[in-house]
Amino acid sequence: MLQAIQLSKHYGDKKALNRLDLEIGAGEIFCLLGPNGAGKTTTVKLFLGFLDASEGQALVNGQPMQAKGKGPQNRLAYIPENLMLYAQLTGFENLRFFSRLAGHRLTKSELEQYLIEAGLQSNYLHQKASAYSKGMRQKVGIAIAMAQKATALVLDEPTSGLDPKAAYEFSEALRRLRATGSSVLMTTHDLFRAKDVADRIGIMREGSLQTIFDPRVMSHEALEQKYLEVITYA
Repeated sequence: MLQAIQLSKHYGDKKALNRLDLEIGAGEIFCLLGPNGAGKTTTVKLFLGFLDASEGQALVNGQPMQAKGKGPQNRLAYIPENLMLYAQLTGFENLRFFSRLAGHRLTKSELEQYLIEAGLQSNYLHQKASAYSKGMRQKVGIAIAMAQKATALVLDEPTSGLDPKAAYEFSEALRRLRATGSSVLMTTHDLFRAKDVADRIGIMREGSLQTIFDPRVMSHEALEQKYLEVITYA
């Protein structure tokens, strides 16, 4: 579970994030929308322990995350906009390396199964990552989270630049991860993808979370209109 309690980050007089209260339950995908500078990436960095909060707390499974300190990092996985893999290693070898780095020694069949469950085609499992598209690299990232048995996953614009088919396949991989009980926080500019995959959506503006709602009860047109109203008039 991911939780923010009055979470704030200030740079002098500038409030990059202002008193965020948010709770993401087990098996829930929460998408965070907002224009550039709204506070989405600051939120991600605080949850990952890349920054210390000015006020409040970011909690993972009830434990506070702190920069340069011991925290619940081993229960948290991160997929950035452009996931970097070792280009001369195969997808299988990358997964094995990162799993062992996290203290998990898995069998060949287990590693292959995680990659397949994440949506990577079987004929690419043992090809070098240098031949992978961005969508394929993101699927390896999902497999790494699965293999590490992460209880929470944070994603920062993971579908940016993906074609519609790759974005759909990535959403399917996220749903499979959600089915394991993991909490997912995803920042995105993709309204269509957010509606497609999210259990709840939040919209940020100028460092503040303006609204949270269930996207499943509204059309794509209504979501777009709501987004424009919030970022323009909030």
